[in-house]
Amino acid sequence: MNLSQIIKKGGVGVIPTDTVYGIVGSVFSRRAVERIYRLRKRDRRKPFIVLISGFGDLKKLSVKPNKETTSLLKKLWPGPVSVILPCKNKKFAYIHRGTSSVAFRLPKDIWLRNFLKKTGPLVAPSANLAGKPPAKTIAEARKYFGNKVDFYFNKGRRGGAPSTLVEIKR
Repeated sequence: MNLSQIIKKGGVGVIPTDTVYGIVGSVFSRRAVERIYRLRKRDRRKPFIVLISGFGDLKKLSVKPNKETTSLLKKLWPGPVSVILPCKNKKFAYIHRGTSSVAFRLPKDIWLRNFLKKTGPLVAPSANLAGKPPAKTIAEARKYFGNKVDFYFNKGRRGGAPSTLVEIKR
């Protein structure tokens, strides 16, 4: 089974993002999302960042930015900027955690965007325990999660800082 199939079946893994290593799971798998909260020991009221492969992924989550917002997103993406957008669909409450908004990022990294085209949108918080530094190597991620994830995908050291967070209120 390849990595995208593991994700589609509700698996959780560690992959390189365009900034640091992330612990990822399908945005459409409530089980995977809850598993990541447990693994990271994260406050369950705080939503995760969602990585997308393109603007079409927003529609899959009932997010429909207006023309002005879309124009702004085209200036910010692809890149290391996560944008908080309204996501009012109650079906996705397990993603937005009652905030009715989700932070999305369209990464610049081509490998990652191609992976996202295969898996669909992914929740992708940094690979670390809450309050600890984000993993910049697979070895650091393994110290946090050991054999509790389904796979690790190594692409060398990640040197980036976590993404910048921007909120659009329209």
